[in-house]
Order: sequence, then C-alpha cells, then structure tokens
Amino acid sequence: MTIVPAIDVWKECNMGHKILVVDDDPNVVDYLTTLFEDHGYQTCHAPDAQTGLEMARREKPDLITLDLEMPGEWGPRFYRKMSQDPEIKNTPVIVISGMSGNEYAIGKAVATLTKPFDREQLLKIVRDTLM
Repeated sequence: MTIVPAIDVWKECNMGHKILVVDDDPNVVDYLTTLFEDHGYQTCHAPDAQTGLEMARREKPDLITLDLEMPGEWGPRFYRKMSQDPEIKNTPVIVISGMSGNEYAIGKAVATLTKPFDREQLLKIVRDTLM
C-alpha cells in the first residue's frame, strides 16, 4: 500500500488552477508565485495594470491578486477595465496592498489584505475561492 503525503494530494487538487499576480514589486511577485506554486497552483505575473489586463485576457486565470499602487494605471482602474471585459469580468480578485484604506478601493474583491499579510490567511482565501 502506497501512502501519498497530504501536501502531494493538496498539490494534485490545485493543479489546473492558475493565479495571476499583478504587482510591481519583484520581491512580492517572487514571494507570491513561490507560495502559490509550492501549493500546487500555476502562476503568471504582470508588473503593471496594462500588462495585467493583457495577461488576464491571454491566460484566463482562475484568480487574480492585485496590488493597488503601481506605475501607470493603478489597481482600481485595472479592476474597472477588467469588469467591462466579458472574457475576464467574473475572475475573482484578491487585493494585496500596503496602501491605507485599501479595503475600500475595490468593493467587489473577494478579500483585501494589507502588506505584510499572513500567508496562511491568504492560502485559505485562495483555497475557499477556488473550491
């Protein structure tokens, strides 16, 4: 009888779920993509809102994490444009930002976390959203 470690079962269940990380901080992008990939999710990332929209249209992610303060267009404008695109408008968004008052920026986000955030809390939100 072969016993499969719980983490391998977790990863197997998450395979196929893709998360788009939209953030201009390479350290945050690296942290989030590593965290998600270590838990079996596929990832892609974009350093700004415009690239994020293009990636979302091309990659069709199951979930997007979104920073609010980025060069060029900022997070709420990204969300507004995303909401008007029939192909990606229903993609759930988790706001992850260091900006104060961030919980009011995107009212329809499934969650809003403030940097620094708790990794277990984020993983629970992701897991609950993608189930």
